[in-house]
Amino acid sequence: MAKNYGILVCLMIMALDVVAGILGIEAEIAQNKVKQLRMLIFECRDPSYQAFKLGLAAILFLPLAHIIANLLGGCACMWSTEDFGQASAAKKLAAAALFISWIVLAIGFTMLTIGTMANSKSIKSCGLSHHHMLSIGGILCFIHGIFVAAYYVSATASARDDPRHQTAAAAAQA
Repeated sequence: MAKNYGILVCLMIMALDVVAGILGIEAEIAQNKVKQLRMLIFECRDPSYQAFKLGLAAILFLPLAHIIANLLGGCACMWSTEDFGQASAAKKLAAAALFISWIVLAIGFTMLTIGTMANSKSIKSCGLSHHHMLSIGGILCFIHGIFVAAYYVSATASARDDPRHQTAAAAAQA
């Protein structure tokens, strides 16, 4: 029974990313409700404290999901091209999903941060418009959830298939 916690970990990771995505989109909706004056690519608008709070929560949930998946998924490291050539398909998938999840994390986190910081000021701000930063960051949270769950599943599968892991598990059971 204790060995079948993988589905719960995947659900928890996906739930954190879905919550972060929804919060990012809700922050965009709250930001669009404030008063704005727009001229070409410049705009003047009042900051939205509600959008700031929702964006900040999304900023916290996104890396939390990433950290949990990386800690519980283990290491799917390959140090050379020879390791890559000899690796199983599950390990190659884990490495690819990990690489893509880091890229999506970096872009999504940056967009959520830019959108949230645009709402952090207590006075009216004027400058280049930062439209859709929060909603695009929220959508990237959903994409991040897919890749992190794929990483977790493939990393745990590759750890189970690894002959060194099987020898250590057999020694522990004896």
